[in-house]
Amino acid sequence: MGAGAVPLPQAEKIKSASSVKLIKINLRMIELYRLRKEVPSGAETLTILHSLDLSIPDGQFISIVGPSGSGKSTLLGLIAGLDAPTAGEIRIDGAEITAMDEDALATLRGAKIGIVFQSFHLIASLTAFENVLVPMEIAGMRDAMGRARELLEDVDLTARAHHYPSQLSGGEQQRVSIARAFSNNPSILLADEPTGNLDSKNGRHVFDLMLKLNRQRGTTLILITHDHELAALADRRIALRDGRVVSDSDSSDSSSSASETNNPAHDADADESIVAGEAGATGEDALAMAEPRR
Repeated sequence: MGAGAVPLPQAEKIKSASSVKLIKINLRMIELYRLRKEVPSGAETLTILHSLDLSIPDGQFISIVGPSGSGKSTLLGLIAGLDAPTAGEIRIDGAEITAMDEDALATLRGAKIGIVFQSFHLIASLTAFENVLVPMEIAGMRDAMGRARELLEDVDLTARAHHYPSQLSGGEQQRVSIARAFSNNPSILLADEPTGNLDSKNGRHVFDLMLKLNRQRGTTLILITHDHELAALADRRIALRDGRVVSDSDSSDSSSSASETNNPAHDADADESIVAGEAGATGEDALAMAEPRR
């Protein structure tokens, strides 16, 4: 403390610390400005997202719901930097990613973003432990082996660490993919229908794990789902239809839009795949996203 400075009373110190914490919690982690995505469709142009504006604070859990073709997975791919918008701006933790080249985007994903896919995308020739370990080794992380063991413990898979994907149930494979998504300690976790290929029991287990890691680590979580019960548990629920936001409500707001009549089936959106050829993608594809495209 400098000369002449007057020490704060203890109550004022606590108040100041509380204020600082409040400011940190409300920092904007994801910002979208006039975001638009169009793709050619024969002789015409198909608009998937219409000038969307959205701000997501640090640490918030958001669910995104909507019928197939509403733009949910396209939006997730744009936030991840896996696709480029036709117009508009995307900021991740203050950085404008729409102005970044492929190398910079890969670096940002490796530092700040984890992704969980509906189809797991594990490497069949690697064990659960190795699937979690390899991305960290590629990134040159210190004590990668120790962190891989810790992450598998977090998802209750210590006893299955040396089993191959073919020896794991669907729920166990998805838990491995969650552990892998957290390997870079991301600020943001993007989950595209992570429970879509699971039965209700395993789906709820996977959801609870993501929610636990969101709460424990303060990770901003964006979940795409057709399950309205899971969506209702989020801090905030956004509904899309025809590429537009039709409702945006927090968990204390029970007045959800009546226009959200969604298909309950866990079907994939052909025009929304966030990785080209997602249905046939492999674990190698998932790892490749962390590396620059040449």
